[in-house]
Amino acid sequence: MRTEIMAKSYRLDENLKNLIIKKLSKFDKYFNNEAIAKIKLSTVGAQQRMEISIDADNMSVRSSADGEKMNENIDVILPKLERQIRKNKDKFGEKLKKGSVDTPALFEQEPEEAKGNVVKVKKFDISVTTVDNAVEEMELLNHNFYIFVNGENNKVSVLYKRNDGDYGLIEPEY
Repeated sequence: MRTEIMAKSYRLDENLKNLIIKKLSKFDKYFNNEAIAKIKLSTVGAQQRMEISIDADNMSVRSSADGEKMNENIDVILPKLERQIRKNKDKFGEKLKKGSVDTPALFEQEPEEAKGNVVKVKKFDISVTTVDNAVEEMELLNHNFYIFVNGENNKVSVLYKRNDGDYGLIEPEY
């Protein structure tokens, strides 16, 4: 697996780089050589953030963690990534190496999480507005996301607040 490490407002030292490569190499049992692991390291305030995404043959898994030390973040992320891979083994099918999910988990230490249930259904009127007005409305309501019909393209869109304080916009293609 190829690794790409990008540091933004964080100084990457050789020890951490070697640790990341060593720990990610254990995922080679799941993927072929064409898999790419992208690691983003950054500092947000006093917290250090690590994001890892692994892309292989139209399959992608991603996880992130915030903590005081990057070394601790990787130990939080790797079990999450492995859980995603093992959980979706049927969906990924032949994209994983043969027999890779039949072997014991590498990083799994906690029991499998129970599936959540839908416990509440909320219905609401949806308004036609612009993205700028949706940002204002979302802030006014003090919500983390806002669903609306974008007046510019008449599509249902979801505006959400990102961890870095900026906003994201999800626009479906149909």
